[in-house]
Amino acid sequence: MDVLAMHLGYLARVMARPVITRLGRMESGSFRRHSWGPVRRMGSSPTFGLLFDIDGVLIRGKTPIPAAREAFTKLIDSKGEFRIPVVFVTNAGNCLRQTKADQLSEMLEVPISQDQVLMSHSPLRMFRQFHDKHVLVSGQGPVEDIATNLGFSHIITMDMVREAFPLLDMVDHNRRPKLTVKPTVDFPKIEAVILFGEPIRWETNLQIVIDVLMTNGCLGNPSGPAPYPHLPILACNMDLMWMAEARTPRFGHGTFMVCLESIYKKVTGKELVYEVLMGKPSEITYHHAEYLLRKQAELLGWTAPVRTIYAIGDNPMADIYGANLYNRFLASRSQRKSVKSSQLQAQAAGGGGNSRATHLVLMDSSFENGNPNESSREVGGIMADTCRSILVCTGVYGPHAMVPADLKESISEMVFHGHRDFKFEPELVLPQHTTSDVNAAVDVIFKEQNYRQC
Repeated sequence: MDVLAMHLGYLARVMARPVITRLGRMESGSFRRHSWGPVRRMGSSPTFGLLFDIDGVLIRGKTPIPAAREAFTKLIDSKGEFRIPVVFVTNAGNCLRQTKADQLSEMLEVPISQDQVLMSHSPLRMFRQFHDKHVLVSGQGPVEDIATNLGFSHIITMDMVREAFPLLDMVDHNRRPKLTVKPTVDFPKIEAVILFGEPIRWETNLQIVIDVLMTNGCLGNPSGPAPYPHLPILACNMDLMWMAEARTPRFGHGTFMVCLESIYKKVTGKELVYEVLMGKPSEITYHHAEYLLRKQAELLGWTAPVRTIYAIGDNPMADIYGANLYNRFLASRSQRKSVKSSQLQAQAAGGGGNSRATHLVLMDSSFENGNPNESSREVGGIMADTCRSILVCTGVYGPHAMVPADLKESISEMVFHGHRDFKFEPELVLPQHTTSDVNAAVDVIFKEQNYRQC
């Protein structure tokens, strides 16, 4: 059976029939650190780095996947330090990088710094043109702290809007104001909307975001018809679903975005347009991840550049699609020798076209400190040659679906769970390798790179 047909058969049923795996929590006392010898590449210096998805690859909810701990014994030396550049790339956006690093360190029992963590909202650091604007933020967790940490200075939360305009949130009768409310006249005009992740009260956030778009940000003084184009919307995390402890996938922020897009089009008759889409599978996210890998390689004292990136994930529509899309960019870049700065698509090539930010010039250093004087060095630096995707079977993806007899039929019947603005291309959801778990994935990488434990 053709490999493409087999993978498409698996993927066509992945969301309907996810892998069912009972993952027991490993007691801290049962974890034994192996005494591995130094890992080295035979014949040359190391030239690769690893990108790990988190949910469904390393953990399920708050439960570590046993294979993850086994894999990290091969990546950590006797001093508890990484031997290889490693970055954790997650579409989660409900906490700060340091918080996520601390959580991972505790669950995996390995030392992880915030400089190794890439959240879906991390690339917002480079969108300086919005940092001084009044932005409405949607999500859950410490959204105000997250926005401040990313560089935004005029942050408006949903609770601030509800307090100023209590008549806007009317779905829950118990939250409706009991007394007459005086209109608010001095509330600042909202100039952009940032969607960090799925909120807790979807009806509240959907209503208020629509209100902001319909009033051009002037909630206290709406006038005239709804403007179009509407205010800029910057969205993070497009995952339709994700894998936690439950046996079936849970709704993700992508589902919330589907609701928002549908409501806006139903009300206005027009398409909702995003200024930019961030998080996997956006190329912006992978370029940022590559920058973090280069910084990790520098800290390890590597003299050779990171030439090969391995992206390990459990979601074909996010992890594999994104890695393959970035690999396509790297391949096309190598053919354009005259290009002086890297231009990446904020969405998939040939996509739906509902994003204003079709191309962005990325300045790597601006991700971390916003210093334009340092960014030219990063843009002119050496980029990787290839990004290789590895799909594991401990999360969203499961390998036990029936293989279709007809390849064309499997493509036509396949349900695309990616975002509306990304074009479905079957080859982009096919990994270079498929393994049972992350530990097996690390073994595959070491073998491909001619590494061994000595």
